[in-house]
Amino acid sequence: MDLFQASIIKTVDLHTSGEPTRIIISGFPDLKGETLLDKRRYASENPDVDRVRKWLMLEPRGHQGMYGAILVKETELTRTGEADIGVLFCHNEGYSTMCGHATIALGRFLIDTHDLDIFPQRPFLLEQLTNDNDNDNDNDKTLIRVTTLRIHAPCGVVTVTVPLPIISTTPGDSNSNSNSTSTSESNMTRIPNATYLKPIRFKSIQCFVPSSRGGITISYDNDNDDNFNTNIDNTNTNINIKVDIAYGGAFYALVSSSELGFDPSSLNPSNSLGELEEAASILRDLLNQSPEAKKAFTHPSEPDLGFLYGITIIDSDSDSGFKSDQNPVENSKTISWICFFGTDSHSHSHSHSGSQIDRSPTGSCVSAHVPLSIERNKLQMGEWCTYESFLTKRYPGNGFRGRAVERIENDGRYYYIVEVEGHAYYTGSASFVPPEEEIDEMGNGFMLGL
Repeated sequence: MDLFQASIIKTVDLHTSGEPTRIIISGFPDLKGETLLDKRRYASENPDVDRVRKWLMLEPRGHQGMYGAILVKETELTRTGEADIGVLFCHNEGYSTMCGHATIALGRFLIDTHDLDIFPQRPFLLEQLTNDNDNDNDNDKTLIRVTTLRIHAPCGVVTVTVPLPIISTTPGDSNSNSNSTSTSESNMTRIPNATYLKPIRFKSIQCFVPSSRGGITISYDNDNDDNFNTNIDNTNTNINIKVDIAYGGAFYALVSSSELGFDPSSLNPSNSLGELEEAASILRDLLNQSPEAKKAFTHPSEPDLGFLYGITIIDSDSDSGFKSDQNPVENSKTISWICFFGTDSHSHSHSHSGSQIDRSPTGSCVSAHVPLSIERNKLQMGEWCTYESFLTKRYPGNGFRGRAVERIENDGRYYYIVEVEGHAYYTGSASFVPPEEEIDEMGNGFMLGL
């Protein structure tokens, strides 16, 4: 095979807090449909398109935890000028509606690229020079060059602000003005290799908590499931599990580890995650069978967004200390969790072959949890909280931060715009060829479940 003549798909890979994003920049099949949600539905239902997702995400080209972002240059919102580019998110099971870690990675790449074949609107994005609001040292005013772009995700438009190489003003220079965006180049110093010191931020779509304020109780009968062997299994035959439901571009079920019978050490990555994954899989089945839960998963305007996407198990120790302060100190709160995501609960059959473990703190779940915390009086508007995954706790500085920056009331419900920040780093680029027809069956993609 001549690799330069084959049907090549080109990708750029990054990671955000350890979670991969494979950005498909060219070669993916054309997606039919008037709207981005139409294109998502077409990709999911058309076998010739979906097989490409499979062989890009699964082994031998990917792995069970691979995550993808398919660039869509034109959508109904790019045509009206409401967005700069579109994206479809994909994973080992299908196509998600929102992804925070991939949004951060996309922001990094789309600002760095100047290839008009990849991102035609790149020349029209403007740079701004703003103050570093996180710097409290009056003698060292740092100016941040940023570019903002609007990404059309299936759930709506997400605004991403990406830092460019850092510039610092000369201390004591009379021309320095911390409130100005037009500081003279003569009193600026570029800090080498410092682009990644400042996080990428995105502002979410409108996030909300269902009318039940998110809380429901799920009953579980141990006697009806011979496969249930996790720590939740005890001498009680009937177990009531308290679960919170919230929407951050996708619906999440959030549950304390103690509700499932786990102690906080269970979320340590040095321990086996199999029991946590089994509990999450069973909880997903229970929620998808519950009329109350299915009502909570209803999106107010778009049926395609109304499904349970992720199960997030929260470290009960961090959750119990998570309370609102009268005088909040920035970054004073930290919560840690592990998220299992995927859309097809019936494919698992408690074998866990389909669910994915998010290595990152799950940006869209942060977008869901912040409104829930505000309505429970555990956070205030504008108050930052740090979010750690089971993995980022071992690597300081890789957590996400989230805060609510806007609240909108509509039809008796509050909707929140949540700002989330994190860091993304390049890991490589690749050119992939399709499997040989009728010869390389394994090349179509496979997945190993332990």
